[in-house]
Amino acid sequence: MPLDIAANIQVTGPVEGRAVEVLTPEALAFVADLHRRFEPRRRELLAARQARQRRFDAGELPDFLPETALVRAADWSVAPVPADLLDRRVEITGPVDRKMIINALNCGAKVFMADFEDATAPTWANVVEGQINLKDRWHGELTHVDAKSGKAYALGPNPAVLKIRPRGWHLMERNLEVDGQIVAGALFDFGLYAFHNARATLERGSGPYFYLPKLESHLEARLWNDVFVRAQEALGLPVGTIKATVLIETIPAAFEMDEILFELKDHIVGLNCGRWDYIFSFIKRLGRRAEFLTPDRSAMVMGKAFLGAYSLKLIQTCHRRGAFAMGGMAAQIPVKGDDAANQAAFAKVKADKEREAGAGHDGTWVAHPDLVPVAMEVFDRLMPTPNQRDKTLADLEITQAQMLELHDGVRTEAGVRENIRVGVRYTQAWLEGRGAVPLYNLMEDAATAEICRTQLWQWVRLAATLDDGRVLTSELFVSLFTQEMADLRRDFGSPRLEEAAHLFTQMVLSDTLEEFLTLPAYELIS
Repeated sequence: MPLDIAANIQVTGPVEGRAVEVLTPEALAFVADLHRRFEPRRRELLAARQARQRRFDAGELPDFLPETALVRAADWSVAPVPADLLDRRVEITGPVDRKMIINALNCGAKVFMADFEDATAPTWANVVEGQINLKDRWHGELTHVDAKSGKAYALGPNPAVLKIRPRGWHLMERNLEVDGQIVAGALFDFGLYAFHNARATLERGSGPYFYLPKLESHLEARLWNDVFVRAQEALGLPVGTIKATVLIETIPAAFEMDEILFELKDHIVGLNCGRWDYIFSFIKRLGRRAEFLTPDRSAMVMGKAFLGAYSLKLIQTCHRRGAFAMGGMAAQIPVKGDDAANQAAFAKVKADKEREAGAGHDGTWVAHPDLVPVAMEVFDRLMPTPNQRDKTLADLEITQAQMLELHDGVRTEAGVRENIRVGVRYTQAWLEGRGAVPLYNLMEDAATAEICRTQLWQWVRLAATLDDGRVLTSELFVSLFTQEMADLRRDFGSPRLEEAAHLFTQMVLSDTLEEFLTLPAYELIS
């Protein structure tokens, strides 16, 4: 039976053990208030995404908005940045399990982003335990003993600054209902964390800091700003206490960066180049059209074509407004017992971070603690100051055409096979409850699987020609998929693998392009 917490608020998932510490009546009433105030606008904004998609399909291209030209032209700045966020040269990201949080906070990075979104499969156990773990961090109780090894973990003397990434506006938390409606995952994740920890973060010399994912317009940023204002009012905090960094990881948002900063100017400290989701968004929003037929995923590198243009535009926009311009993710992970492979991987990371620091980024992301020293050395060497917001790129002009320029490259059978392997194996892991997954020497999250399945959908849909002259028909895709699955069954066979394979092929061969892999996948987890 659902658990009635208060009038018209029901928790439909189990409330066991320490869950009662975060799923309190007061905390859930706070989330319910946010839901009642903002759910209608959230739904309207998701509908607006689909209306915009129809315009893209009809021939419209993403562009800078004429109706907000005055915002882009005017001189204004974001509010001052808190002291503990002035040096963000290396940030690490990861899921919200207990040992991961402790290791990430202790690893030497300046910031740790605890991720309820792409790096966490949102099982009820995962999201509730994540809230317990984060509450423990701010209340001096974050310790862990590994059940197998007996090794004890505890927070070190100089932990990284903590930021939280709630789920995007599109994802729901089906285990909480308010007035008979399930609640948005974004409001659940944000609301519980802010309610339990906002004051404790301030008492410990930090603040309630967030990363906001998947925004597609400045109106979606305005909604987050209004959520922040209401939350601060309800918690008795001054406006501007909450600080956020917005990930620019969708093609529409890249044309509204000034406007997103403006809408959140009391609460925002920077923007981040969410490079993998950006590729996914590029295909999703424009990929039904032959002129945007993408090459192999490996050919779409930062520093070139639409990825290079948007990263420079982000630096220019942020620094003009006094905000941070954060670089993208280095997903490489160490290869045990293979020094040559490790050296090659670390060299790639070093080159990527040298590009970012040289271009003007104020910091960067890594996915593994062993990459922290690699990235730190680059930014220490090329950015001796805490940040480089004074590097304005004022003379640079980035045009719409540059922001939409495709990367050069071919489509290959190897690229098809890699998309199949990575997409299916990630989906399998996600269904098994893991959102951050080491695959083929990279730490992958949902964004990679999204690229894999949308790119294959695009290639089949547009009858893309491979470099050997064959057309990727649905029949050829099924043939290659069958071959890859034989190997995957041999090495990783399980009922979840079969579920993942079915879901993945269904989405690739569908007449319509599903917005997110995680929406139908969420129906398959508990």
